[in-house]
Amino acid sequence: MSEAHVSDRIEVDAKTQNLAKVREFLHGTIKRSALPAADINKVVLAVDEAVANIIQHGYAGRDDGKIEVQIDADDKRFTIRVIDSGISYDTARGADANKDLDMKAHVNAGSKRGLGLFIMRKVMDEVRYDSKEGQQNVLTLVKNIKTA
Repeated sequence: MSEAHVSDRIEVDAKTQNLAKVREFLHGTIKRSALPAADINKVVLAVDEAVANIIQHGYAGRDDGKIEVQIDADDKRFTIRVIDSGISYDTARGADANKDLDMKAHVNAGSKRGLGLFIMRKVMDEVRYDSKEGQQNVLTLVKNIKTA
């Protein structure tokens, strides 16, 4: 298999109506990549959760922030970096805290929140978070591409 490198980025205002724009960007970039069809919805869901969390928590509902989504992919890895300058929160550590969450019990208890981090950890192969307080947060999501 020849190596097909795909690299692209989008920057949007931290507004919930831009979630659709990010999903559209992802789908367009994924089409040019080697990511298998079985993984497309997983990757889109993880990024959607990440961006929604940044809008809601990182910018605390303020819509004056920016979110950048960078994609760098080849035949082995589909890597997404979600970059913002909102309030820092270690989503990777938070995901570790609930990686063994009993989803059925969580939903039966009426909880509808707190699943974004759990979902990211479950559907992606790597979740990393780096932050420079007051400057920049970078959430890196990686999906390994398995070749037959």
